[in-house]
Amino acid sequence: MADGGATGEGTLKRTLGAWSLVGLGIGAIIGAGLFVRTAAAIAERAGPSVTLAFLVAGLGCAFAGLCYAEFASMIPIAGSAYTYSYATMGELVAWIIGWDLVLEYAVGAATVSIAWTEYFNEVLSYVGLHVPYQWSHSPFEVMAGTGVHGIMNVPAVAILFVLSAVLVRGTQESAFVNNIIVVTKVAIVLMVITIGWGFINPANHTPYIPDPTLYTTPLGVTHQYGGIMGILGAAGVVFFAFIGFDAVSTAAQEAKNPKRDMPIGILGSLVVCTVLYVLFSHVLSGVATVEDFRTVGREASVSFAITTYMPGYAWLSKFVTIAILAGFSSVILVMLLGQSRVFYSMSRDGLVPKVFSQVHPKFQTPWKSNMLFFVFTAAFAAFVPGDVVGEMTSIGTLFAFILVCAGVWIMRVRRPDLVRGFTVPALPVVAVLGIVVCGAMIYGLGWTNWLRLGAWLAAGLILYFVYGHKHSRLRAEGSNS
Repeated sequence: MADGGATGEGTLKRTLGAWSLVGLGIGAIIGAGLFVRTAAAIAERAGPSVTLAFLVAGLGCAFAGLCYAEFASMIPIAGSAYTYSYATMGELVAWIIGWDLVLEYAVGAATVSIAWTEYFNEVLSYVGLHVPYQWSHSPFEVMAGTGVHGIMNVPAVAILFVLSAVLVRGTQESAFVNNIIVVTKVAIVLMVITIGWGFINPANHTPYIPDPTLYTTPLGVTHQYGGIMGILGAAGVVFFAFIGFDAVSTAAQEAKNPKRDMPIGILGSLVVCTVLYVLFSHVLSGVATVEDFRTVGREASVSFAITTYMPGYAWLSKFVTIAILAGFSSVILVMLLGQSRVFYSMSRDGLVPKVFSQVHPKFQTPWKSNMLFFVFTAAFAAFVPGDVVGEMTSIGTLFAFILVCAGVWIMRVRRPDLVRGFTVPALPVVAVLGIVVCGAMIYGLGWTNWLRLGAWLAAGLILYFVYGHKHSRLRAEGSNS
């Protein structure tokens, strides 16, 4: 492994400088989380102190990102945390991380598709149409004051089907279109900050850190609102807004000078995005009230705040809504693509059935995997509320990051001989801080999310020992030798 970088994908051309990596990171980070989960964190967890939650989440990502970069630079192939852990820490740990990545990618795609529905309905309202509440919400949601229950979220299923079909055909969004979407997303954030600043009502920021109280969500879950626990819980919620920064760390083999460029790329993009996030959430929580985000402004929250409290800026509300819709579609596509690639690798290693690595004879894509994950993500999107799937995505990704932080530390002790394109400074301090901060966010998300994560991991381990362990390519090769 130490000299594996000389061949294969280890010879990727080193063309990315520090600022290219910063740009890559900003493009990957700013997405659905900011435009949807921010309002949820304000309403149910922290009020205006959501800004502090973004600082905590950004700090956790910085520590985990540095560890992730060393992981990526040890393995002479491009890939995900599953690939890195398989090659360095063995099959069982790789399985756990791969299974967790289903929460990050597949359940994350379901989360964004639910948010897509909210903004899609907002766009339809511009021409006097709308999807009825029953057919745009899960059965566990009730329209406030009417008693009308959701049945299933049809638009979310539809967008997942369309984008899964796009992936089957192998049509990739062009870099040009992707760059336009990235620039548009950044422009939205900057416009909301600069224009919205003048509409901040100081009363909405008083007190900045609300006194600790118990809050019961519309789904009947009670947890702490305000205080330190409220901020930690909000950090776990808005952590969703940072998912995607690991795209920087996977580019370690393409950096011109990894030891210098990787920390600049990771920390630089996280600093820029965290500053934008803090300013954005400060404006959003100052323009509208906490009660707004708990009731009428719960859905399409950014559009609601602009329309209701920023007179004369109806054009901005419409521009934001349409641009967010396009951005969400891009994010869903990337998440579904990432999911199919992780399970493609796991299938090739024998840990999941071969159907996940079967390639379409014409389109040369893992089409059966795409369709199976469409069914899986559609089930979540159609029948599970956005808050639940969003927090499942956050807690699963946080747990994977903890494993990555621990893994880099373990590998530094066990295999100091491995060639590393980038090494984490001040290890094990950085790894320990990453584990502590990510662990604190998991703690803040509360017992219902711990239970969901525990059930998810238990199901994964059962699948591993029932199927993966028996069909493992590594085990078969060991038996043959």
